[in-house]
Amino acid sequence: MLDRLDRILSSLLALALVLSAAPADAQGTIKIMYTDPLSGPFAQVGDQNLQQFKYIIDYINGRGGALGRKFELVSFDNKSQPSEALLALKAATDQNIPVIMQCSGSNIAAALIEGVDKHNERNPTNRIVYVNCGAVATELTNEKCSYWHFRMDAHVGMKAETMVRALPKDVTRVYLLNQDYLFGQSVQRDVKTFLGKLRPDVKVVGDELIPLGKVKDFSPYITKIKASGAQALLTGNWGPDMTLLIKAGMDAGLDIRYYTMYAHLGGGATAIGPAGNGKVRSVMPFHENIAVETGKADTEGWTRQFRSQHDFDFYAAGFRTIFEFLQAAMNKAGSADPVKFAAAMEGLTITDMLGHQVTMRKADHQILSEYFVGVFTKGVKYDSEKTGLGWKTETTVLPKDLDQPNTCNMKRPTS
Repeated sequence: MLDRLDRILSSLLALALVLSAAPADAQGTIKIMYTDPLSGPFAQVGDQNLQQFKYIIDYINGRGGALGRKFELVSFDNKSQPSEALLALKAATDQNIPVIMQCSGSNIAAALIEGVDKHNERNPTNRIVYVNCGAVATELTNEKCSYWHFRMDAHVGMKAETMVRALPKDVTRVYLLNQDYLFGQSVQRDVKTFLGKLRPDVKVVGDELIPLGKVKDFSPYITKIKASGAQALLTGNWGPDMTLLIKAGMDAGLDIRYYTMYAHLGGGATAIGPAGNGKVRSVMPFHENIAVETGKADTEGWTRQFRSQHDFDFYAAGFRTIFEFLQAAMNKAGSADPVKFAAAMEGLTITDMLGHQVTMRKADHQILSEYFVGVFTKGVKYDSEKTGLGWKTETTVLPKDLDQPNTCNMKRPTS
């Protein structure tokens, strides 16, 4: 009971801090409520996201923001709990903030979609848009799609297809290991689907789900993977569930290929280390050597400046795309009113920092952008986390190649 009381008091204190955070001279800014884990086992992910957002907002604001107003980020620690994210939503709507943004945790995203829908239905003069910057369970823009939800990252089905297509022909035995919640279950299902469609010759020799954020020692799993005879591990794990898994594999000398969706995030390079040269791949929206590989000098300069200020890689090109979408939609609508800029964002196409045309698909509010498969290797210009190794592109997938069908039955507001 005392623990529960402490949690309630902690949440009320966090809510009070957010409500009092806006400075008196910031009334002209366009506020964005950002909520992700900023404490607990997944805090590193949320903190690095926050630092990249601040870097991007400074850049966007330096170019006029939107409607001649600057963007202002208001952060809220959701502790990886849906109930805390709903408190962030309440804080945002109490302040008439037009956007809530969240990246980590598809279970949290599902709660926010439902919460935003209910709020907007009950409060037609105080609506809010949910910008999803990284919660990627496929169903969120299929059967759970919402007019007020815009996903700015490729969903699991898109990533799974990319991952399966990247498997070399001589890999015919794979092991699946994923987190046991909405996202991990989506990875498990979609990877199997695309293996069946594209690589029926591949046999799944192991398939298990682990409790989210609970496993501290992955060595028993490594022993099972080794005993299975797998040639490759396919995983959607993120945060400590990814870094501890990879580190255990490297420490045990497990000589297989690792196909991941998040090894390129903070802590991944350190966990892999020099022993992982050429072994680990990640399905990713960006890495710092892409600008070098494609001759994009302006993008290279932009990420080099980030490196001079931070001790981790810039990996969030998609975050800059988010603010360029919001900027373009609000300017097109001539308003920061959620009803007006949401309509303007449907079907909108812009050019991203790598020069690709990216589109917010109207049918389901799923972004279509380029994606890459990178390998962690020596011999690249920019290393990661001072390991001497960095990411090198092996496969580039264009937006049109990720345009998978959807099952969304979008219900648009009538007023």
